[in-house]
Amino acid sequence: MTPSVSYNVSSSPHVRSPLSTGHVMYDVILALMPATLFGVWHFGVHALLVVLMGVASAVLTEFVFDYVTGRENTIYDGSAVLTGLLLALCIPASVPLYIPYIGSVFAVLVVKCLFGGLGKNFMNPALGGRCFLLLSFGSAMTNYAVDGVSGATPLAQLGSGSAVSVVRVFTGHAGGVIGCSAFALLLGGLYLWVIDAIPWRIPVSILVSFAVFMGLFGGDGFNLPLLCVHLASGGVFMAAFFMATDPVTSPVTAPGQLIYGCCVGVLSGFFRVFGSSADSVSYAVILSNLATPLIDELIIPKPYAYRDSANDAPFTFDKKAWVPGACAVVCVLGVCVGLLNGVAGVTAGIVEKRQLSESLTAYRALLPDAVDFSIPDATKKAIEGLDGAAWGSGFGNAIIQEAVSGKDAVGAAAGHVVTVRTMDGRDAPITLSVGFLPDGTLNGILYSELNETPGIGMKVEEESFTGQFVGIPAAALTLGSGIDAASGATISSTAVVNAVNAAIDFHIAYGDQMN
Repeated sequence: MTPSVSYNVSSSPHVRSPLSTGHVMYDVILALMPATLFGVWHFGVHALLVVLMGVASAVLTEFVFDYVTGRENTIYDGSAVLTGLLLALCIPASVPLYIPYIGSVFAVLVVKCLFGGLGKNFMNPALGGRCFLLLSFGSAMTNYAVDGVSGATPLAQLGSGSAVSVVRVFTGHAGGVIGCSAFALLLGGLYLWVIDAIPWRIPVSILVSFAVFMGLFGGDGFNLPLLCVHLASGGVFMAAFFMATDPVTSPVTAPGQLIYGCCVGVLSGFFRVFGSSADSVSYAVILSNLATPLIDELIIPKPYAYRDSANDAPFTFDKKAWVPGACAVVCVLGVCVGLLNGVAGVTAGIVEKRQLSESLTAYRALLPDAVDFSIPDATKKAIEGLDGAAWGSGFGNAIIQEAVSGKDAVGAAAGHVVTVRTMDGRDAPITLSVGFLPDGTLNGILYSELNETPGIGMKVEEESFTGQFVGIPAAALTLGSGIDAASGATISSTAVVNAVNAAIDFHIAYGDQMN
């Protein structure tokens, strides 16, 4: 009797590959390790906690979703780990830990799982989560730090006309998000290219089109050092090698990948030069993700094993659909860009008015006799000259943000208010305003940003603590000697006292020029 033979019957195409989803995902995770390790080394333990929180919450969200919906457990394929890691590397190291948690939950649950899971998401999940965080927690997501000290990003320094070191930007020492080292990202990207995990056309077309756009419209021409700074900052390398190359949301054909990459590069440059959005590259990639189905329709691969002696190319253009299709891509992206910039402009104005209203409320509470407030030129120039650096020494990471002068109804001096932001809070930055009466005594403090642990750090908001800063001379304060720490909140109390001392020191230096 002929022995029975088992056959595997399946639909075409009959293609076998040793690669698996998990294999590809863990290759990308490995490629991100240089940037991750540098970010943790450069920014410290909190950066590690942000990364761990991003990864853990992404994996947990996917596990819970699979369990609740009765689906096969998919956490072992590494896609959730990669999403959480990418998201964490794209946010500042100083954010509170609930930021990566919320971002990862949104990225995995909303952008990925609710659209069918792996392979069915219409945009890159990590970028979707990041853009959600930018819109929802703009202040925390734009709070950057270098060596624990808040400072301007390389792009902000370029915008203000300050000199920027190409080497520091390229290595990641100039600051930014956790995964800010362009050198480390380049190493990881080259590794993925060498093992054929990503197509070279997407990163190359992004980098070239972005550089050309910045050279033509950036205002500095083809200045090589400045172009290098633009390329190495603002997430361009991260997008080029790790975000835009997502096989689910990028075109499948070679020419489609080139068109897609040019879309990402040109939109990134357009947003950076002409836009008002908080993040140019993230939105550029997402808009190009949305255009991917249309790009794929324009360039139609030939059927498997099909040959045409007249045209033996592996792809063909749909001549009837090409012109209207191309116009559709341009129109859709143009409308999206216009809407995005319009919304960003409108919301920026609303946020600015709200912040101004909140500031005036705080100023009036600290200086009840004042009816008019102004920012003296001397203090404005002094704060701008700091360029986001911490004020003085001995005050921790306290940054002077604003100093205003108050006048009463007859135009006489009613006092001053100095606003300080400290990066030394237990869980998040703390921003507070300190009131100074005309005779130099303190008239209290008011918080505009306080996100410490409830029941612990938040005790510094209680009257028993804040009341100690009323009616005392503007002289250096010492915790434990004249100022008692809030019970169980020594770290937060120390941060507040250091911030107040920074305000006092600044007031001593510029108080006479503020009247």
